[in-house]
Amino acid sequence: MKFKIPQTLQTIANIIDTEFIGDKDFKVLGINEIHVVEKGDIVFVDHPKYYDKALNSAATTILINKKVDCPEGKSLLISDDPFRDFNKITTYFNPFISSKVCISHSAIIGKNTVIQPNVFIGNNVTIGKDCVIHPNVTIYDNAIIGNNVTIHANTVLGADAFYYKNRPNGFDKLISGGRVVLKDNVDLGASCTIDRGVTGDTTIGEGTKIDNQVHVGHDTIIGKKCLIASQTGIAGCVIIEDEVTIWGQVGTNSGITIGKGATILGQTGVTKSVVGGKSYFGTPIAESREKLKELAEIKRFLKERKK
Repeated sequence: MKFKIPQTLQTIANIIDTEFIGDKDFKVLGINEIHVVEKGDIVFVDHPKYYDKALNSAATTILINKKVDCPEGKSLLISDDPFRDFNKITTYFNPFISSKVCISHSAIIGKNTVIQPNVFIGNNVTIGKDCVIHPNVTIYDNAIIGNNVTIHANTVLGADAFYYKNRPNGFDKLISGGRVVLKDNVDLGASCTIDRGVTGDTTIGEGTKIDNQVHVGHDTIIGKKCLIASQTGIAGCVIIEDEVTIWGQVGTNSGITIGKGATILGQTGVTKSVVGGKSYFGTPIAESREKLKELAEIKRFLKERKK
């Protein structure tokens, strides 16, 4: 999430009421999670296991819960609770603004786009031309929808990420400040749910077609010309490259990559990253021919054992 105007280290420290290490005028351009940080971003870290990763990342300001040596060219924000203070920054720069109307006055809707009854369109949403948005679709704030996109009934774009910290008194949610982005010629079936990014974008690439009742988690990036069948659940921070086919009732782990042109057969559990151009099946996932041979061998063994 980029700030509308650059901020200073001193300003951010004042917002979250914490001390800092570095030049008070050090430029801060936004906040992001570790896997998408860029120069100018703040990243937070609250566990020693990940200190080095955060300090050596592209982020140039690290919100951290211990005083450490500051890397050259970077700055530190020292906090007793980086998770809490990251939420404070998100809320300060991207506060929730309730809507008073079904279609926000700040929404931009392109030529020849059809909006069916009972659709909700939030603040600062952009929808391209020649789209069809069917009844009871909900589009949260800041979503970007390209041209010639079809969204079927009851689909929700932009709900919060499923991202929580386990505290002694319950689960504390990491506040989502990202967006959902649909490129041109995307079709979404009925009752799909596409969560927005925590700080970045959940993106569905040009020409991708998604069946009914599919869930896409936060910050996932789906490439061009993918086919995803019904009841598939895609976790957060997944990368699905171009021309991937995923059949029904597939589930994925978070943070994995499915390579270009891969085919994932129905009811597969994608427990790890897989290379493109191959067909996969089963849980744990394996190439489909190998998995089917394994199942045949097990069946043969059990049959012989009964003799």
